[in-house]
Amino acid sequence: MIRLDNVTKKFGDLVAVDQLSVDIPKGEFFVVLGPNAAGKTTTIKMIVGLLKPTDGQVFLGGMNIQEKPVEAKRILSYVPDFPFLYEKLTPREFFDFVGDLFEMPRSEVQQDTTHLIDYLNLGEYRDSLIEHLSHGTRQRVAIAAALLHRPEVFIIDEPMVGLDPKHAKLVKDILKQRSREGMTVFLSSHQLNLAEELADRVGIIHKGKLIACAHPTDMRNPDGSHHQQALEEIFLKLTEEEPEADPGKSPEF
Repeated sequence: MIRLDNVTKKFGDLVAVDQLSVDIPKGEFFVVLGPNAAGKTTTIKMIVGLLKPTDGQVFLGGMNIQEKPVEAKRILSYVPDFPFLYEKLTPREFFDFVGDLFEMPRSEVQQDTTHLIDYLNLGEYRDSLIEHLSHGTRQRVAIAAALLHRPEVFIIDEPMVGLDPKHAKLVKDILKQRSREGMTVFLSSHQLNLAEELADRVGIIHKGKLIACAHPTDMRNPDGSHHQQALEEIFLKLTEEEPEADPGKSPEF
């Protein structure tokens, strides 16, 4: 459902993503982890068509996102870490707007809006202007709107930003449920517990490269060993930086 073939993205001399290849089938819950500036968000922006790869190709549902952007984006939803919402609309009006964008029947929009508003505890805010909502409430509005047209591919960057534990669990549960129903989820996060809890597979990106890709319990150390270690320990070992030489000290021979 999502396929990246040797995707590279350069910004001048900086290689942000370096020959990244991964194939994520329909219904898989894929979580990508990585340190800051590893290339996660750049990868996401290429998947959703906001950035053009310097080299390589990105496919959604078998469609090249660069060659068939409109068709590919019809099956896609994307929630960035700080989503943009129209602040002069209410959540109800925003959902109607999203439904119209995807040419959904109004009856279907109303039915799914009611379900998502109830599920994500947005009832008391449905007719409040978005500009008056807290960051966590806006995040729930953005996630609900992204789920409205029942996308086949759901891309989300740092989904738990601003969410309290109760609403974080609701979001995790609905994403896992939709994944079991066939929606492919690509989630980027710094929270390793999310990967352990939700992922069918975890990809670790470091310095623009995909350095590991497996089920959380199948992750291995850099030397290939596997001793049922916590994902956190393996992640830290895989992304460990080489110590920098002390400029004031002569190298030993």
